[in-house]
Amino acid sequence: MSTFLSELEQCIPALRRYAFTLFFNQEEADDLVQDCLEHALNKQSLWKPDTSLRAWLFTMQHNLYINQLRKQGRQPIMDVETEFLGHRLEPDKSDILMDDINRCIQQLPDEQRQVLLLVTVEGFTYQQVAKIIASPVGTVMSRLSRARNTLQILMGDNSTPATTSILRTIK
Repeated sequence: MSTFLSELEQCIPALRRYAFTLFFNQEEADDLVQDCLEHALNKQSLWKPDTSLRAWLFTMQHNLYINQLRKQGRQPIMDVETEFLGHRLEPDKSDILMDDINRCIQQLPDEQRQVLLLVTVEGFTYQQVAKIIASPVGTVMSRLSRARNTLQILMGDNSTPATTSILRTIK
């Protein structure tokens, strides 16, 4: 198997994770990932081996997502547990906290949510995110700062020591 294909295969879980956070619907997320992988295979000759394939794929996926939004408009956000499991689980305190955080993240504007997830979940640097979303680094930093501030406001009275700790990791 070529280096390109093996690296491509290693990126699939991260692509799926990010796509799901964009749609909150597994079918649409999987469609986006498939489109991205097909596009990447068709455009393989454009990838420069001395650059990050992961960043290249995320840029491609981000652009495909933006194009889809322009064509069809935004679909309703799906409930994570219902989408994956078909039913709600009996919540414990950590589930309730994560539900609150997920609910608040879903309320963020797309631009802020994308940057927040690329930096915190996927671990991209500000420079990499800037390249992925085709914006200046300052814009990335600004969106990330606004996302963090908005999350703290949205969490409001639910700000417990555990919440504060989780929000700190997002910073």
